[in-house]
Order: sequence, then C-alpha cells, then structure tokens
Amino acid sequence: MNRTSERAIDAAAMRGQAFRYYDFVMAAFVAILLLSNVIGAGKVAQIVLPGIGPWPFGAGILFFPVSYVIGDVLTEVYGYARARRVIWAGTAAVVFMAFMSWVVVALPPAPSWGNQAAYATIFGQVPRIVLASVCAFWAGEFVNSYVMARMKVRTAGRHLWMRTIGSTVLGEGVDSLIFYPLAFLGAEGFTPGLVVTVMLTQWALKVAWEVILTPVTYVVVGALKRAEGVDVFDRGTDFTPFRAQV
Repeated sequence: MNRTSERAIDAAAMRGQAFRYYDFVMAAFVAILLLSNVIGAGKVAQIVLPGIGPWPFGAGILFFPVSYVIGDVLTEVYGYARARRVIWAGTAAVVFMAFMSWVVVALPPAPSWGNQAAYATIFGQVPRIVLASVCAFWAGEFVNSYVMARMKVRTAGRHLWMRTIGSTVLGEGVDSLIFYPLAFLGAEGFTPGLVVTVMLTQWALKVAWEVILTPVTYVVVGALKRAEGVDVFDRGTDFTPFRAQV
C-alpha cells in the first residue's frame, strides 16, 4: 500500500490484508517482552531520589512499559485482531523461553565449567513467578488492547493520548493486580502490606512511563498510519481473546 495519507476503514474490511510493517512491529514487541523477562526480571536496581533517598526497583520496569506502548501502536494502527495475534505470539514466546531456561539450567554442567551457580541464579525460573508473569501479561495486554480499540470507536479516532493512557491505567492495573499477589503473597519476606505497596508503586511507575512516552507514541502511530495508508476502526469486531485469526 503506497498511499501517503491514511483512510478510515473498518477492521473487518482489512481481513487477510498484508501490511508493510506489521511483522516488524510484532518482532519488536516479542523481542522487548523477552528482554524484559531475561535481562530485567532478575535484577533489583536502585536510584537515589531527591528528598527520599535510595529507592530500589525491578529493572524489568525499563522494558515492560515499552511493550505496552507497542501494544497501543498495534491496536491503534492495525486493529484489535492483529494486536491479539501478537499477544498470543508473545505469550507463546515467554512460555517457550521459560521452559528452555528450565531445561538448560537443569542440564548437568561439565566438570571444568564452574559457573553453574551463577548461571542458575540469572536464568533459573521459579515456577510460581513464571505462572504469575504469563497470566498477568496475557490478561493485562488483552485489557489494554480491548480498551484502546473500544475507546477509539467511541472517540471517533480523536484524543489518542486519552486512549493510550486510559488503556494503560486499566491494562497495567490488571497486570499488577494479578502478578504481585500471585507471585509474592505468602512468600517468605513478603507481608500483605508489602505486596500491596510494591504492586501500587510498580503500577504508578508503569503508568508514568506511558505518560512520558506519549509523544513517542504519537510519532510512531502517525508514521505507521501514513506508511500503511489506513486508519483501522474496530466496529463490529469479535473481541474474544481466544483466537489468533485476523
């Protein structure tokens, strides 16, 4: 599609349509999702906040909100059905990564290789954390995409900032509400009060990330819509999450 300006069109009319950049956006989404689980999830970082002092945080927060921004871009540009397909691809990738991490860590190390303990610390997967992460990601992303698509129809495509931030507030809220209690409630060192504090803090930080990245979202959405030549609206879309067809 070589149009220089986009035209509004119902998602159903684009069924089976190939897009120029959709595959690249999908690849970026899955790559960032895997990075957030491999690089970010295993490290607790710390920054010094003025007037507060040292403040620890999970390094994965640097990655995860970007996946929500890309999720917003997918829904806004390509519609709910194609975003749904990407969410399923991301879910499958995370499950496969977790399984292979478990297999590789469980393999007997060679006697001459002395890094097994460090390797297990970085790549070892706690089943409870994996389950919580997959469930929270799946539910949160679908809530984010659904709210984004419905709000676009309701607002006739106006106020992109309101849709991206509003969908993130709800999507990240569901994500946090599932992940932190499922992963840490009752775990050693985690009181119910601490779980709630961490959950609310991470939710607020993720939403703040979305707000900060709103100008970037506008630039990317505008560029992709012009490149693809369409502006997809989810009128009459089947919003069930349990399918991957587009």
